[in-house]
Amino acid sequence: MNSSVVLYRFRLEVSDIDRDRYESLDFRVALHPSETLPYLLTRVLAMALSTEVDLSFSKEGLGNPDEPSLAISKPNGGYSLWIEIGNPSARRLHKATKASDRVQIYTAKDPQQLQRDYDGEEIHKKEKIEIISIPLATLDRLVAHLQRDNKWSLMHQQNELTISGPEFLEVTELKRAPVAIPV
Repeated sequence: MNSSVVLYRFRLEVSDIDRDRYESLDFRVALHPSETLPYLLTRVLAMALSTEVDLSFSKEGLGNPDEPSLAISKPNGGYSLWIEIGNPSARRLHKATKASDRVQIYTAKDPQQLQRDYDGEEIHKKEKIEIISIPLATLDRLVAHLQRDNKWSLMHQQNELTISGPEFLEVTELKRAPVAIPV
């Protein structure tokens, strides 16, 4: 088994019309040996869709389970934004909401399923947590176009995400929901 880390470069032109944010991002991200390509792409899309000043990947990557996948750190400790990828445990979300002003989960899972999974669990300030779901089929199609050096354009408006590269165009719908089930 090869346990070497593979680096991918992403040069992204991001147009987030809803947030009136237009960014050119250029970063490298390592594929951890235990990570799948759809998971890596979820991290990349989280960076693009939540981009703000000082948003960064965890310094230790996936090697430190106590750190968020992506975050904006506060100068005096804690986080203004904590981003989880996948299906974090209720215990992890409890910790995240205590340490951060806002928490987002980027996942390929249906948001309603996550809401049911967390219903009845003790999570501090559940209302601070937003789920953003990217369809797994979309991630799988993007994997087919993944190169070691990627130059993509992303446009986000009203939960529709358009991703294009040299030889592809992918349009998908993002699902957004709070963790707390609306009453």
